[in-house]
Amino acid sequence: MDTIRPTIRTHEPDRTSHGASTFTDLALLVRTRGLMRRRYGYYWTKLIAAPLAVASCLVVFVWIGDSWWQLLTAAVLAVVFTQIAFLGHDAAHRQIFVSGRWNDWISIILGDLLVGMSYGWWQHKHTRHHANPNKLGSDPDIELPVIAVTEESAARHHGRVVTWLRAHQGLFFFPILLFEGLSLHASSVRRVFVRGRLERRWAEITFLTLRMVSYLVLVFLVLSPGIAFAFLGVQLGLFGFYMGIAFAPNHKGMPVVPRDMKLDFLRRQVMMSRNIHGPRFLDVAMGGLNYQIEHHLFPSMPRPHLRRAAPLIAEYCRDRGVPYTTTGLFASYGIVIRYINRVGLGERDVFTCPLIDQRSHI
Repeated sequence: MDTIRPTIRTHEPDRTSHGASTFTDLALLVRTRGLMRRRYGYYWTKLIAAPLAVASCLVVFVWIGDSWWQLLTAAVLAVVFTQIAFLGHDAAHRQIFVSGRWNDWISIILGDLLVGMSYGWWQHKHTRHHANPNKLGSDPDIELPVIAVTEESAARHHGRVVTWLRAHQGLFFFPILLFEGLSLHASSVRRVFVRGRLERRWAEITFLTLRMVSYLVLVFLVLSPGIAFAFLGVQLGLFGFYMGIAFAPNHKGMPVVPRDMKLDFLRRQVMMSRNIHGPRFLDVAMGGLNYQIEHHLFPSMPRPHLRRAAPLIAEYCRDRGVPYTTTGLFASYGIVIRYINRVGLGERDVFTCPLIDQRSHI
């Protein structure tokens, strides 16, 4: 693992304005290099390709008819829907257009209408994650219903089944991801129908209903019941699995921030995130999420600029003693599995947190 992790023996970041000025200097450098410039050609190509890809898959689906070969169509659709979800993620972070309204509507069309995921649900959850990644009591992504990723959640009393699963959660982590697609759809439906603030609620309800009902009707009109259920199982399972393996390496196994600890923005985003290095194909396969550090520092940076920004930000962090972590894809999965295994088994000090080390050296 290629990791830049020098010992930090300076001041506490929240007690001085130095942390803020450090990020301001980086932001100025990034803008000077043109890395926040919009990439309209890149994104318009993807926005036009997205509905065409879905339409092409559905045409092939109807042409193949009632056949077990449709399981291949299901696998292709799982990849297409995940790539569209990545594009919706870019729009939701204001990477595509200057107008927030345009970005919102693109996110709703891509997410609700094409993929079947509520933009409002995602925005509510993901915004809190970006504000405080890996912070206890603040980041919803470390409060999972089955997998325990913190000592705090592992220590809670659960039934025998959940307790046993968590003691062996490293073994079940990847299989559980096969249910993530179903969970994402269920969470989306629940979000748009429950009370609470949700902008464009009726647009989301309309698009989600249209997408889910028309999709199911088409599947059961073309396929016999047995093949239809197998088709949906493969498509939903692989969709959830793909989404899961794209997001899993980003923060799990990185330091968990105590509830009462405050960090400046630069350290809060860099030290809790992990980059995945690899060829350009990996940038496409992971939707740019392999540059998690750059994405957390500059959420509205267009995806094509993340690769260019990475070495610049790595050097900037190195010069200022801020740990910047990068590793290979399969090595990251190994880190995640070993970490959640130790958490699930209830061992103390499951991760040597450099934040605590930093405090002890003050």
